[in-house]
Amino acid sequence: MPLDRRTFLGTSAATGAGVALAGAASVPAQAEGRGAGRPPKRYSFTVMGTTDLHGNVFNWDYFTDKEFDDKAHNDVGLAKISTLVEQVRKEKGRGNTLLIDAGDTIQGTQLSYYYAKIDPITARRGPVHPMAQAMNAIGYDAAALGNHEFNYGIPVLRKFEEQCDFPLLGANALDAKTLRPAFPPYSIHRLRTPCGRDVKVAVLGLTNPGIAIWDKANVQGKMTFPGLEEQAAKYVPRLRSMGADVVIVSAHSGSSGTSSYGDQLPHIENAAGLVAEQVPGIDAILVGHAHTEIPEYRVANRETGQEVVLSEPLKWGQRLTLFDFDLVWSKGRWTVEKVAAQVLNSNLVEEDPKIAGLLGDEHRKVVAYVNQVIGTSTAAMATAEGPYKDVPIIDLINHVQAETVKAALAGSAYAALPVLSQASCFSRTAAIPAGQVTIRDAAGLYPFENTLEARVLTGAQLKDYLEYSAKYYVQSAAGAPVDPAKLTNADNTPDYNYDAVSGLRYDIDIAKPAGSRITGLSFAGSPIDPAAQFVLAVNNYRASGGGNFPHVPQAKQVWADSDEIRNTIITWVQAKGTVDPARFASVDWRLTREGTPVF
Repeated sequence: MPLDRRTFLGTSAATGAGVALAGAASVPAQAEGRGAGRPPKRYSFTVMGTTDLHGNVFNWDYFTDKEFDDKAHNDVGLAKISTLVEQVRKEKGRGNTLLIDAGDTIQGTQLSYYYAKIDPITARRGPVHPMAQAMNAIGYDAAALGNHEFNYGIPVLRKFEEQCDFPLLGANALDAKTLRPAFPPYSIHRLRTPCGRDVKVAVLGLTNPGIAIWDKANVQGKMTFPGLEEQAAKYVPRLRSMGADVVIVSAHSGSSGTSSYGDQLPHIENAAGLVAEQVPGIDAILVGHAHTEIPEYRVANRETGQEVVLSEPLKWGQRLTLFDFDLVWSKGRWTVEKVAAQVLNSNLVEEDPKIAGLLGDEHRKVVAYVNQVIGTSTAAMATAEGPYKDVPIIDLINHVQAETVKAALAGSAYAALPVLSQASCFSRTAAIPAGQVTIRDAAGLYPFENTLEARVLTGAQLKDYLEYSAKYYVQSAAGAPVDPAKLTNADNTPDYNYDAVSGLRYDIDIAKPAGSRITGLSFAGSPIDPAAQFVLAVNNYRASGGGNFPHVPQAKQVWADSDEIRNTIITWVQAKGTVDPARFASVDWRLTREGTPVF
C-alpha cells in the first residue's frame, strides 16, 4: 500500500477526517437572553482522552492468564473505559462530548500481537483488529499516532488505519520523499449549540520523533519525523485561521522536556510542555508516551501568557482524562473562558458488556494460543529477585540470545569473537514453572516486541556500559541494614534500564558512588583486556539508544534479526523440548559492599 494513500491535501482533513456533529437538543448550557445588560451566551462541552492503551481491551493479563492486578489494584482495558465514557456522555449529553486518544494503541498485549503476527489483519480476508473494533464501538473521534504503532511495519499500521472509523493523526509523520503529511495532521469537529454559531474544535495530532530511531528498519527512507514544536507552530495558526474556536493537541510525547536517548534522538522526546510554552493558540494538550498520571498541569505560553491545560491519563486504560471547556459568545465568536482537567479511575466501574461481548471470541482465541504447551522445565524459575541477584531465569534469556548470535555469526569474519549478552528483568512476576512450559510462560519473560542485534564492543567500552547500568542501585554503606526493596531504581531508573551482562564476571560495589562500582571485571578467568573485542547480543531498543547507554548505538552492527526475541525464546524452548537450568545458569555478577557480598 503506497505511503501517500491518505496523504493530507489542502484542507481535506477539515472536512473528511473525523468531523463530529452534535445535536442541539442535548446541549446543557442554554441561550441567555439578548440585548444590552443581559448575560452573554455560554456553552460547555467535555473532551475525554485516553493514551497508551497498548492493546488492552479486557482487564486481563495474558502473561499470567488471569485478571490484571497491581499493587494499587488498578484495572485496565477499553471495556472499562467504555463504561466511564458512557457515564460521561449520559451526564453531559453525547453531543457535548468528544473522545480522543494520544497513541500507542496496537502493541503491548498478546491480544494485539496475535492479530499482527499469528492471525494478521493484513492477510487476505483477515480479521478486523480488536482495538479497531473496540474503539469504533465506543465511538472515538480521533487518535494520534504513537511510536509503537510502527512496530509491526507500515502495512499493519495502514490496515489498522483503514479499519478505524476515526482518523489517525500525525502532523509530524511526513512522507520521506515529498515531505508532506503521510497521515491527516488534524481533524475538525463541530459541536452544535442552541445559541449562535457551532463550536469548531480542532484536534492536532503529534507523534514522537523517536520513531525514526526506534523503528528505523520499518520507516527509514519512507517517513521522517520532525519535532513537535516545529509542526505545532505550523498548524496551530492555520487551524485558527480556518475558524477553529478551540485547539486541542493530542501528543504522543511526555511533558518533561527531556529525552531518554541523549544525543541519539534528533528532537525532544517528551516535548508536550514545550509545545504549550512555545506555540500560541493551544487550549489543551492530551499527553501520552510517558506512562505517568497527570490529572492537570498548567503551562503558561511565553508569548501570550495564556495558560494551556495538560493532562495525561495513566496507561493501558487505567484512567480517562476529562477536559471540561466553558465558552462564552463574545464579539461574534466563541471564546474559551475556562478549561479544567481531571482523570477518572477505571477500577471504579465494571467492564461494558457491549465491548466484552463484541470481542469475546478474539479473547478466547488468544487465551487458547498463549496456553499452548511448548516444552518442559526441570525446575521452577522466577524473576522476583532478578533486579538484585543473578538468577537462572535471566540467564535463560542471555543464553538463548548468545546461542542465537553465535549460530548467526558462524563462518563470518566475527565468528572467533567471544559473544556476550545483555538482558533486563522486564517483569518481577515472570516465571517458568517446573513441568509443562506454555507460550505465555516463555513470552512473559519478554513482554516487549524487541528484536535481537549483534554489536562489536571493546573491553573498555563494556566496562563503561556496566558502570552506567550499575547506577540503577541506591548507594548503600557497608554494614548498613539491607532491604532489597530499597536497593534498586535509583533516580527513578526503571527495571528495563538495568542490564545484566552474561559471559563476563564482575562485582557491583554499591557502597561506592555511581560511575565507580564495577570491580573484578574479568573474562575467561583473567582481567578483561580493555582493547579486546567482543560481540554483544543486544536488543534493538538498547542498540538504538534506549536508556542512553554508552557506546552501543555507535558500535558496529554485525548482525540483526527481524523476529522478536520473545519468539526466539519460544522457538528455542520448542526445539530443545526441555529447559534445564543446570545447562545455562551461573552466577556471573553479584552486589558487594567494600568486597563483602550483599547476599
